[in-house]
Amino acid sequence: MNTLKRRDFLNRMGQYTAGAAASLPMLNFTNVSAQSSKNRKPNFVILFADDMGYGDWTRGGHPTIKTPNLNRMADEGVQLTQFYSGNPVCSPSRSALLTGRNCIRTGVIQVFFPGNGRGMSTNEITIAEALKPLGYKTACIGKWHLGSTYEYRPLRQGFDYYYGILYSNDMYNPDIFRNDERFEHPTDQTTLTKRYTEEAVKFIESSKEDPFFLYLPYTMPHVPLFASDKFLDTSRRGLFGDVIEEIDWSVGQILGTLNRLGLDSNTLVFFTSDNGPWMTQDMRGGTAGLLRGAKGDTFEGGMREPTVAWWPGMLPAGEVNMNVGSTLDFFPTCVELAGGKIPNDRPYDGINLIPTLQGKASPERTIYYYRGEHLRAVRKGKYKLHFSYFDHPGREYSYDYKLWKTPETPMLYDLEVDPSERFDIAVQKPDIVRDLTVVAENYIKEITRRGENKDLIDWFVNDWPTAPKKGE
Repeated sequence: MNTLKRRDFLNRMGQYTAGAAASLPMLNFTNVSAQSSKNRKPNFVILFADDMGYGDWTRGGHPTIKTPNLNRMADEGVQLTQFYSGNPVCSPSRSALLTGRNCIRTGVIQVFFPGNGRGMSTNEITIAEALKPLGYKTACIGKWHLGSTYEYRPLRQGFDYYYGILYSNDMYNPDIFRNDERFEHPTDQTTLTKRYTEEAVKFIESSKEDPFFLYLPYTMPHVPLFASDKFLDTSRRGLFGDVIEEIDWSVGQILGTLNRLGLDSNTLVFFTSDNGPWMTQDMRGGTAGLLRGAKGDTFEGGMREPTVAWWPGMLPAGEVNMNVGSTLDFFPTCVELAGGKIPNDRPYDGINLIPTLQGKASPERTIYYYRGEHLRAVRKGKYKLHFSYFDHPGREYSYDYKLWKTPETPMLYDLEVDPSERFDIAVQKPDIVRDLTVVAENYIKEITRRGENKDLIDWFVNDWPTAPKKGE
């Protein structure tokens, strides 16, 4: 965001602060007294695993991975069974979460590598940027992956504090940074989850008198896998299980800290994953459970994620929620709960999740499944239409905003009865195929007309290096 735009935005958001109390009753909380007793705005914590599949925890059906803290989180909160990441790969899914906008709008359509010299545009407004003028302390602790050069790092995207690695742990030189200072080269990855957790606890403790936003994107279970000595060789699932069980421990530490400090009734916590599991032949990767596909796919296994929302006294306990949700919803949910308003100078794809989490009927919405610059599938209501049989076509296609189509008829699935996407009903439902095709084409027309961040999209399509150069 250039200086003028940033100043204008901060001024606008500052004006909304005075109206915060008036906006909260509209959210129809189940326990307003819990909120008013604190006489402060709610805190927000987003715990974001990397490549954890839909079936990689006890409640997802895994027979040997133990996740007692995530189970407890679900017992005390809301488990969402139809919740989506913004994209099936790392950087685009993170841009979607932080901005509330599909990756085709932010221009982050592929993964950033160290040395690229590019990152998510600072014209984008992140959750952290939207909350700071409302009095929030903000921290990003973990894997960033939205640009590793100075101008695109977390401190230029609304965060007061950063601790972590700037890209995936399989990329060259996964060094660890505190703010803009690299202090460990190379990183000891065996202790990453432990250190992220310790930093997160310190941030919560130091921010307990102020509203805060903590974004904790774990490095794991992205490969290569690492676990600390305490968890190594302890899971029946092997190293992958060790890693998940250490993340589960981390969740317990975060929730326990909020309980200990008396912040639990005033803090909304989300746990989810950036995309589906890494598919490997040697047990390093996870599982999407009953879902088809994996990381990189626009089948459900690539984008439907294990998700829990926790806010004792404010959300129903032990609820299994089957409404459709998305990480795109975190931005409007947090901003509106904080008493702010969604900026009206750009389109958003997310919605406020609170009514849905409280059991109210969810509005029918459309989920757009992008891979690269191509729209591969759409879901509206219970139906999902695929425009591609192949989710890994290579990069031989030319740049456009069009649907990615193969010569075959598009595939249609009823996800309420067939979440595994096994039974193609396109022939039986030609009207649904036609209607969803129109939905997709209209969205593409809007995206093309607006042309947002086209320079970054062009760079990814034409100049994007698929591997970093040695030494960068």
